[in-house]
Amino acid sequence: MKALVIGIERTVFSTISGLYFHIGETEKKCFIEEIPDDTMVIGKYRTQLFDKQTNSFLPATPGLGMHVEIKDPDTKIILSRQYGSDGRFTFTSHTPGEHQICLHSNSSKLALFAGGKLRVHLDVQVGEHTNNYPEIAAKDKLSELQLRARQLLDQVEQIQKEQNYQRYREERFRMTSESTNQRVLWWSIAQTVILIVTGIWQMKHLKSFFEAKKLV
Repeated sequence: MKALVIGIERTVFSTISGLYFHIGETEKKCFIEEIPDDTMVIGKYRTQLFDKQTNSFLPATPGLGMHVEIKDPDTKIILSRQYGSDGRFTFTSHTPGEHQICLHSNSSKLALFAGGKLRVHLDVQVGEHTNNYPEIAAKDKLSELQLRARQLLDQVEQIQKEQNYQRYREERFRMTSESTNQRVLWWSIAQTVILIVTGIWQMKHLKSFFEAKKLV
């Protein structure tokens, strides 16, 4: 499986940075996103097909689709679905940790793409970045001050989730370190015991040898 991040650009559908990558026929691209538990994630993408005549990437045809597969830290599939040439996928994490997001095209079903190259622009929004605050304000009839308070509350909630996730990572690291230290300790004890037993055996063997030679 090849590395995903090929280039980074500013996307048109978000104020945060996105990325783009090139994908070939039957090729699969994956990347890792560290996500706290109970966190909404929204991914948006658009595709461009390489045109040999103009030597540039043009908007992909509607018949071209992308398959999105997402696995949680336990490698359990939480989303597997076919989308169009431009799409949007959403999921909520239930386990903190590294989530794997994979994309590949349905190039085998589209003769125009056979042997070609596709550019995929991808943007992943996590936590409070997934909220459409203008829409929320219009729906709930919030004033500017109320909307700002709502944004701050969402940010505080996301910070708490991030802190909980960092504590979770620290706990796992501590347990791994303690387990490693314990194994090293037992291995050192085993080596010491082996050296002592070997020394005692060598002393007895030498004593028997000297007694047999009547040197002692």
